[in-house]
This record gives sequence, structure tokens and C-alpha cells, in this order.
Amino acid sequence: MPQENSSHLQERKSMGEMVRPRTVGGKVLNLYKQQGETPRERLERLRIQKPECASEVLSYAGRLDPMAEGVLIALVGSANKMHDAYLNMNKEYVLDVLFGFSTDTYDLLGKVMEGGDTSVVNRRSIAQGLNEFRGQVSQEYPPFSSKPVDGKSLLTWAREGLLGNIVLPRKSINVYDIRLDEIYKIPEKDLLLHIEQSVGKVQGDFRQEEILELWQRQLSKKGTRMFPCATVAISCSSGTYARSIAHGLGQGLGVPALALHILRTKVGDYSVDKSLR
Repeated sequence: MPQENSSHLQERKSMGEMVRPRTVGGKVLNLYKQQGETPRERLERLRIQKPECASEVLSYAGRLDPMAEGVLIALVGSANKMHDAYLNMNKEYVLDVLFGFSTDTYDLLGKVMEGGDTSVVNRRSIAQGLNEFRGQVSQEYPPFSSKPVDGKSLLTWAREGLLGNIVLPRKSINVYDIRLDEIYKIPEKDLLLHIEQSVGKVQGDFRQEEILELWQRQLSKKGTRMFPCATVAISCSSGTYARSIAHGLGQGLGVPALALHILRTKVGDYSVDKSLR
């Protein structure tokens, strides 16, 4: 009789596993979002990488733009209840700034708006310019962002050409540390190749064809110009836009500038060297 009960219980257990999806419970995962991916695309890739997450509720805490890469925190199952806590964790970035061009998105995935002289760009002027971002500052949201205004995102306002009808909102942020690590120059032909490869990684409708055409008018594969760049390390509060710092740095120097590359190296205690690729 005991053996029969054991067999019956095992049968019931097997039936339960068939009708109830497996669950990993609440988990927080340190993912690496690749350049070109959206956060949602990274979560879908996670479902393939880890089949145990296929039926789970997934979300991310702290968006990364398509051109940015690095640490993306994924919340699995019941961990989604702690979304705000993970969203509000401090961040660290390595930001490469390109001087000489500005775009409407403040990064490479934007329409070129302005070119300009870069003769004033040097180590001293960049270091002095970065000082303006240190501490508690008021940062304007970039036009192409998910911040809602009057019921729709700034991205929607921008794509509809109606940004002139609203005032861009601002947010108080804290930049705990910001420093210049390196200055260098990138050859024109290498810059164009980098832009073509980076924009080419993005799927979906991000105006890629129009953007590449505009860049190809500005740059030549046979060009001989050299454009100054700077690598900047940033430690900041949640909600800080690294591409806005690139854009603002250029404004302070009187030189068009944008984010050439953004790598998020840390979110709270989650480090990029331990991210799931």
C-alpha cells in the first residue's frame, strides 16, 4: 500500500509539471546589452539563452539606448515587484565624445544637424568643461527619449516634428565623479566606417537609411580629416543621460559634439565584467 501511494503521488506530480509552467521564482540577472539591440530585444534573447525564463514575466530596470551597450538589469518573475529599487541604483559609464558634429539624438543614430570647427578642443578645455557637470545639476531630457509629456513620449513629439510646441522637461541628477581619461583623434574614413557598422546593427524603424545618407554626405571614405574625441568616465545617479553630457560638453565649448560610444560598466553592484553576454 505505501508503494501504491508513492506511485500515485509521483503521477500527480508529473501531471502538475505538465500543466504548470516551470518557474525560476524571483531573480535579478546582470545582462550585457549589445550595441544595436533595444532592451526588449535583449530580453527576448534572454528567453532563448535561458529556456527556464521563457514563460516568465521579464522586465528591465534602467533603459539603454540602441547605440549604448553594457549592463542591463533584468528582473525575472516576482523580482518585478522590486522594479523601482533596481531602477534607482547608481550607474557608471565610459563615454566617448566626438567633436565636430551634432545630431538630433545626441548620438550616432541621429540626423546630422551641425558641423563645426574643433580647434578649441584640447585636454585643458575638455577638463574644464567637464567640471560644469560635477555635483547636483539640472539636466534637460534629450528630445529622442521615452520621457512622457502631455500623454506621449518626447520621442513621439520629435518624430512628429512638434517639439516646438512643448518645453523639454528637466531632471535633477547627481554626477558623483566625472573625469577625462583620454583624448585621441579618429580619421575621417574610420569614423564613417564606424558609423555605418554601428547604425547597421539596429533593427526596426530608427530612420537608419536617412541617417546614413546624411552621414555619407558629411564624411568621405577617401577623406583625410581628423576629428578629436575624448574618453570620459562617469559615476552618476539614476536617470542621467550620458549622451546629453556629450551634447552639453560641446555646447559649453562652443563646438558641436555627440556620443560616439557609450558603455555602461556598472549598475549598483552589478559590474560589466560579470554580465551575461
